[in-house]
Amino acid sequence: MTGPLDAASSVELALVERSGVPESRHLGAAVLVDAEGSVVRALGDPSALVYPRSTLKLGQATAVELLGVTFDEEQTVLSAASHAGTPAHVAVVERMLAGARLDEAALGCPPDWPGDSAARRAVTEPRRITMNCSGKHASFLAACVARGWDLDGYLHPRHPLQQQVLTTVEGLAAETIHHVGVDGCGAPVPTLSLTGLARLASRAARAGTRLGDSIRRHPWAIDGPGRSNTVTIERTGLVAKLGAEGVLVLVTPAGEAVAVKALDGAHRPTTPVGLELLVREGLLAREVADETLAALADPYTTLRVAF
Repeated sequence: MTGPLDAASSVELALVERSGVPESRHLGAAVLVDAEGSVVRALGDPSALVYPRSTLKLGQATAVELLGVTFDEEQTVLSAASHAGTPAHVAVVERMLAGARLDEAALGCPPDWPGDSAARRAVTEPRRITMNCSGKHASFLAACVARGWDLDGYLHPRHPLQQQVLTTVEGLAAETIHHVGVDGCGAPVPTLSLTGLARLASRAARAGTRLGDSIRRHPWAIDGPGRSNTVTIERTGLVAKLGAEGVLVLVTPAGEAVAVKALDGAHRPTTPVGLELLVREGLLAREVADETLAALADPYTTLRVAF
């Protein structure tokens, strides 16, 4: 079995220049798969294992849908979101909980401040519902209510909900999971290869899936206005989903998908690398990628892909 991604299985993905002088370099790996899940191009070792972190939400949300939970489109997006905690995001999560006759107290994620600066200034303390994973947790609870499962322990790996999630993730990724850790919100998070993660994203979020179509119609909900994933979706029509520690997936409407992992855990290189892979294969127009990156760029540095 391939081990975790390390320096030996990584390549240089991008370098950052300040005033014309290289300042930082990012190592990592990336892979592009076609709609059938076959590898089209790889940087580094795409079989190396990574924690998908919040990119896994695409698979977790799919599992909740397969368990028979019916959400409207905004709620569907929040089930897979790493949201900014704006009042609009919180209102959708509250509706998800109310539909299951629950409230914020049922959430098992830790309290946290909103990621959105204006929303953060408007609150006096961290809350569970403003934690970026609260939509996912609300969807987990809704699935438990729908199936008559105990709400206590819904985050334990042996809970029937998490067993169903694991089965769904294995099916989407076309991989057997051998290790499960704990994510930052307390939910189980398995290791997957980058290829498996790209396959999962492709199958969960291409056009024609409820999740993919909902994200493309409501990009504000997956992240937040002006934030990286929302801007990328609005400008490109791709589904974009970040995960902590430098993980990103991008999915075209036709089902081609990219998975990127920066070895140092930085998000800075992931969107440029992912978009460049799509451009190189003729799956995204150069001008669209450039305009998207310009909207996200640091005005004092220049990031260049290294391949």
